[in-house]
Amino acid sequence: MVALCLESFHEGLFTGTSGNLSVYLKDEGLMLITPTSVRYDIMRPEDIVLCDLAGNIKEGHLNPSSEWRMHAIVYQNYPDTGSVFHTHSPYATAFAVVHKAIPATLIETHFFLGGTVECAAYATPGTDGVGLNAVPVLKGKGGCLLANHGVLAVGEDMAQAKLRAEYIEDSAKIYQYACALGEPVVLPQL
Repeated sequence: MVALCLESFHEGLFTGTSGNLSVYLKDEGLMLITPTSVRYDIMRPEDIVLCDLAGNIKEGHLNPSSEWRMHAIVYQNYPDTGSVFHTHSPYATAFAVVHKAIPATLIETHFFLGGTVECAAYATPGTDGVGLNAVPVLKGKGGCLLANHGVLAVGEDMAQAKLRAEYIEDSAKIYQYACALGEPVVLPQL
């Protein structure tokens, strides 16, 4: 987890202490999650927190990410999800700030994300509302935008969740570049 977070930090998916990653241990009903307020460039494996879906710490010396509720709500509603990846990547977050979906203009958007990346309604970060608002727009999708906040990507494991976060950012970036050149063409549902 720490290596993936550091990689994401260097790629610009995470900034400072913004963004978080979790892994769901379904059989135990527990999640491993990054700690709150620890920079990714100094995070160590022992900083990862093990907690239940009610936020009770089972192992770890730090507090879980302030977004642990969002992660828990996703796992409760989509129990086949194995990992949640939350970023503040700039191009996709720009869409979240204006409450606009990222249109499916790339084949990858269909294959990896399930089509258009929708924007969940705003909720105050750190509250149940962030997860509750994300749940309906995640149905059948690999991720969504969080209004005025960032990106939420899900997957069977960390690698898939991160890949989806990367494709959300890439789709947002390419769409914004395409808008400068003309009218982007949205691909029909495959």
